[in-house]
Amino acid sequence: MSSVVDETARPRWLATVQSSYIPWKGFFDLIRSADEFVLLDDVQFSRGSWRNRNRIKTQHGIKWLTIPVEISGKFGQAINETKISDPRWVRKHWDTIRQCYATAPHFRAHKDWAADLYERATSPYLSEINYHFTRAICDLLGITTPITWSTDYQLAEGKNERLISLCQKVDATHYLSGPAAKDYIDEEQFAAAGITVKFADYSGYPAYEQLYPPFDHYVSILDLIFNVGSHAALDYMKLLR
Repeated sequence: MSSVVDETARPRWLATVQSSYIPWKGFFDLIRSADEFVLLDDVQFSRGSWRNRNRIKTQHGIKWLTIPVEISGKFGQAINETKISDPRWVRKHWDTIRQCYATAPHFRAHKDWAADLYERATSPYLSEINYHFTRAICDLLGITTPITWSTDYQLAEGKNERLISLCQKVDATHYLSGPAAKDYIDEEQFAAAGITVKFADYSGYPAYEQLYPPFDHYVSILDLIFNVGSHAALDYMKLLR
């Protein structure tokens, strides 16, 4: 029997995604567009994904910053089980960021904040490091959406069933998904549970003055913060619903 959506009720939006290291601006748009944001870190860690790496700009082109993780003999481990293999990554990443963005217009204003952020990145677990950066960046930008973990809830099995049960656990009437999930999300199954699905559209972001042309949208949000300032960063983002 299908559920009936109360059209007069205020929509409540849920967004979910696997955690990422210093994510791009679209990740934070997804967070601020939701009433609750859940990190799905009890799924399998994928090598070469955004979970433990991201991109910044340098005078020599794009550079990947990668957190080294333990993978030998750990096939199938979940993201939240993945441990960092070398704590020296913190100093290496901060030194690289400091060198590459030293001349950015708003780097000096955010240097102490960023230095402290890296200094406090001490957890041996990748998920906790990703949460540490994500929450701190949200706080800096004034994004107040609650961020929880999928492991906080008892969920059904199956990709669609799991997300539907998560929506029900947090009383969400709408599910905001990244575009890649179109491959597996069954909108009819969600509708039968009284949940409306919307896929985020990441097109149409305005460009900003960025070091080291040509312009590239797909870099860490730190690039946006250092170039335009945290006070103006949201002006170069958009609500996704």
